[in-house]
Amino acid sequence: MSTGAESIQIATLVVTAGAVMFAVAASVWAMRVTTGARAAQAIWKRRVTDLEDKLTRADSTFGAYPGLVLVWDTPPDLAGGAVEDWAKPRIFGSPSALASLLKFAEAADGPDPGSLLLEGVADYEARAADGEETTLRRRFAQLVTEGKPLSLTILGPEGRFLEADGRAAGLQIALFLSDATIRGMEISGARGRIEERSRIVEADPAAFLDTLERAPFPAWRMNASGRLEWANAAYASAVDANDAADAVSRQIALDPGLKGQAGEAVKAGEAIARTRPVVIGGKRRALDLVTFPVSGGAAGFALDVTEAEESKAALKRFRRAHDDTLNHMAEAVAVFDRGQRLVFHNTAFEHLYSLDQSWLNDRPSHGELLDRLREKRLLPEQADYTAWKKGELARYDAAPGEESPDELWPLPDGRTLRVARQRHPLGGLMLIFEDKTDELALRARYNTLINVQRATLDKLHEAVAVFGSDGRLRLHNTAFESLWKLSAADLEGQPEFEKIVKRCEGLHPDAEAWAEMKARVTDPSPQARKHVTGEWVRSDDKVLTYLSRPLPDGATLIAWDDVTDSRRIEEALRDRAEALEASDRIKSEFVEHVSYQLRTPLTTISGYTDMIMQGFAGELSDRQQGPMTAIKEASEELAKLIDNVLDVAAIDAGQLELELGDADLGAIAEDSAAFFAAKAEHSGVKIVLDDQTGDDRLIRADARRLKQVVLNLLSNAIRHTPKGGTVTIALAHKDGTASIAVKDEGEGIDPERLARVFERFERGVRGGAGLGLALVKEIVELHGGWVDLESEPERGTTVVVHLPEEAAETHAAPELDLKGRIKGEAKAV
Repeated sequence: MSTGAESIQIATLVVTAGAVMFAVAASVWAMRVTTGARAAQAIWKRRVTDLEDKLTRADSTFGAYPGLVLVWDTPPDLAGGAVEDWAKPRIFGSPSALASLLKFAEAADGPDPGSLLLEGVADYEARAADGEETTLRRRFAQLVTEGKPLSLTILGPEGRFLEADGRAAGLQIALFLSDATIRGMEISGARGRIEERSRIVEADPAAFLDTLERAPFPAWRMNASGRLEWANAAYASAVDANDAADAVSRQIALDPGLKGQAGEAVKAGEAIARTRPVVIGGKRRALDLVTFPVSGGAAGFALDVTEAEESKAALKRFRRAHDDTLNHMAEAVAVFDRGQRLVFHNTAFEHLYSLDQSWLNDRPSHGELLDRLREKRLLPEQADYTAWKKGELARYDAAPGEESPDELWPLPDGRTLRVARQRHPLGGLMLIFEDKTDELALRARYNTLINVQRATLDKLHEAVAVFGSDGRLRLHNTAFESLWKLSAADLEGQPEFEKIVKRCEGLHPDAEAWAEMKARVTDPSPQARKHVTGEWVRSDDKVLTYLSRPLPDGATLIAWDDVTDSRRIEEALRDRAEALEASDRIKSEFVEHVSYQLRTPLTTISGYTDMIMQGFAGELSDRQQGPMTAIKEASEELAKLIDNVLDVAAIDAGQLELELGDADLGAIAEDSAAFFAAKAEHSGVKIVLDDQTGDDRLIRADARRLKQVVLNLLSNAIRHTPKGGTVTIALAHKDGTASIAVKDEGEGIDPERLARVFERFERGVRGGAGLGLALVKEIVELHGGWVDLESEPERGTTVVVHLPEEAAETHAAPELDLKGRIKGEAKAV
């Protein structure tokens, strides 16, 4: 292994060579620039001669070095922790050392011998000075990324060893490589012998190779570049080579993907197995190719699994066909083996008993299945269930030729099952369950159908009459008799349609309408036999709706319904709706008018109050200051109430539009807190702002309306917080939703009032108009958000406003809505 002094010497030579090259460049530049006297030229010529001598001595020194020095001016690129590109290092050293090392790495000549050499030896087993087993690729990656020096002994084929030392020299990286057999160094030779003996002690190579050579399955070894290095006789036979040497010399691959699989195994550091189709001896065989990393590359072997794969495929096809056949049966099928375990059930069985599929897949026994069905009341009721179950399970011990008759199982849920049992060819029993409930009930249903039909028609409010294709009355209900004021005698003996019409003409003398209805009864053409609805107004002012529907047997059903009362109610409701609309319009106009009329005197009061408080009429005394402050606060509350009333009226009228833009949640909260700072201080309440939005404070919303929301919540919280309490404003913005929470330490809200706090004019314990929270909820919902409220008596109240990042543009101003659409179209493009 190279010593530290030798490494320093070589590094010094590299640095000297760089300095020499720089000096040569400087001398050339000086000679071109300077055109001084001959004496100066002579001086430079002597310096150039000296530098050339130094370069010659440096080249001689590198040529005498029994190895190579690879230098990178900049570290090579790394990807995923592995060196993927050796970046073409500069090579210093003797040509014989380069040729020897290329042979060591089994690399061919090319335009970049340095990269070929390093790629060839990068994955051989290597040992560091501390005994750690590693590879040059991993330790070189640490040198590049961490600047950690390396000193390795690389174990190569045929007992050869390579010494590698790497150092970082400023921005450069130098790697020293030498072949112990070329250098003849006694220390490396001794270490090599120790390593070789260690490998021999660990295993018996001769016996191992002889075993693999005689193995009946193909085995091989590849180097890191994917080149085949060794193969056994079975491999040669599989690839139609003369012998193993012929297969290696011609590099015949057992499978085209074998080289790539070996590379994957080396990179992953673990064995990789794949089943691939391979043609051997003119026959297509399925081989299980297994490759695993070894020192210097990868090894592998192939196992013929053709028969197993064919058996699997045949068994899979048989099972699929068998399962498909039974699964398409309407009857439920369950198969139990000799051990009375459930080995198969079809889909119909699972649905018949509504059993859990996972429980069925656990292969319950026949007895466990019967117990489960009894728990679910899906077995016939038995006086002695234990004896009945014992008899069922005793059928497994019956003689092969003994027949089991079919049985009918009446279940408690009303279903009746036919159960058939037969011996399974592979042992055990196969049970077939058929639901006979519908079949057995069909006759009873048919017998009662006519009676039920008549009873049903008699219970109907509508008048129903069924006429046959010959125009005779086949069926009718009592409502038909009452509606047309017919007696039972008038409808006896299935009278013809014309006779019934004559008795009904007094109530509805429209001959054309009766003729059209008769055509639908007696005309067999598809154009006439259609579903038709209409409305008649009789002579007694009753309004009837009718429908005519053809029946499958050629008959026609006609039904009339008296909707006189419904029409009258509809007319009354229509008049009421119009009156309500007019009332709502008058209310809105009144609110707007009153609010406008109140603003003028209110503005005067507020203005004069400000002037008086500012000393317009002289300085106020402490006794006067209190009433004036009360007047000012009352005028502000009244102005706020008027604004809230107008906003509520605008929302009801659908005229409140949002002016969307960038809204800064933090600025809104700070301005709102500053607005109520004086009032909070006067009330002895502290306002705290908890902003957790960070740099994500902007959302698209109506900033003015959001400030109105926060002001309403703060006003309500300060009013309900006792002296010495705290009102907290918390801001958050996460997962596309922003939230503003206002928490107070007041008396809280009773549970029975929680559902009504957002209703209009719902007054709190401490007064107020009852519009604040209602307006908050409606403004937030206009943005597409929602409001949550949490409160407990004596523990305060928290109101949380949730807002989307992009407010809904349904209620935005038209021009902003247009911009939003343009923005959406731009995103779509």
